[in-house]
Amino acid sequence: MEDVLVKEKSEFRNYDQGDITAAVKEHYRKMRTRQTYDYVQAMKKKYLTFDKPMHLWEAMEKLNALIDVSDPDLNLPNVQHLLQSAEGMRAEGRPDWMQLVGLIHDLGKAMYLWGSDEDGTSQAEQWGLVGDVFVVGCRFPDSCVYPEFNELNPDMHDERYNTELGVYEEGCGLDNLHLAWGHDEYLYQVLKNHKDNAIPEEGMVMVRYHSFYPWHTGGSYTKLLNEKDEQYKEWIKDFNQYDLYTKCPKIYDLNEMKEYYLPIAEKYLGSGPIYW
Repeated sequence: MEDVLVKEKSEFRNYDQGDITAAVKEHYRKMRTRQTYDYVQAMKKKYLTFDKPMHLWEAMEKLNALIDVSDPDLNLPNVQHLLQSAEGMRAEGRPDWMQLVGLIHDLGKAMYLWGSDEDGTSQAEQWGLVGDVFVVGCRFPDSCVYPEFNELNPDMHDERYNTELGVYEEGCGLDNLHLAWGHDEYLYQVLKNHKDNAIPEEGMVMVRYHSFYPWHTGGSYTKLLNEKDEQYKEWIKDFNQYDLYTKCPKIYDLNEMKEYYLPIAEKYLGSGPIYW
């Protein structure tokens, strides 16, 4: 895909550029203000019901109607980002399961189909759907995008939640943390609940933590991590190059891509519906 890249790597994730700045910044202001520990618990209870059957390719088609308002690098329907990521991996001969993860890693954004403005899980209000995530239940680090918004969160004025460890034990590990609610955790839990899921552990980690930039890029939360998380970071860094640097103006035809990717999807996820 080198022939369609239009930016240098250093130009990605620039949150102070052009006309998009105001919209992206407002998204993160809402996200940081409203994503509290209690909110995250409520969203898990509300959305992790696994009672809405939908085939994977139907979910892909639904992302034709969603543009991620938090993304400063791409203003295309989200399904194009998924195809760009997968095709980047395919071009470099990465394993088929990893190509599949590239293809589906943002499918949790299908939550908008049954989301609401109030929850921040709709097309209009995406602060509970997309964007870099952070840990709730402990102090927000300065490695968050727009750290000036950290103090707007009510939890940062609650002694239960505003210390370095907060509600967690030192060394508890990523898998025991509650992250800001969004498409990563949603898809991870949907896949974990799916009886035919055969995606390797590396792929499931990529799904769950790819938006957790304050950890995998910012270097925060060191006291909460354990040894296993170092392996997680290696997997995420490997995935991240395709998630980020394949973003470009190139448009793929979803129907043309189906012939190649659907058999891979059925190999690791079966041919039946997934329960969302």
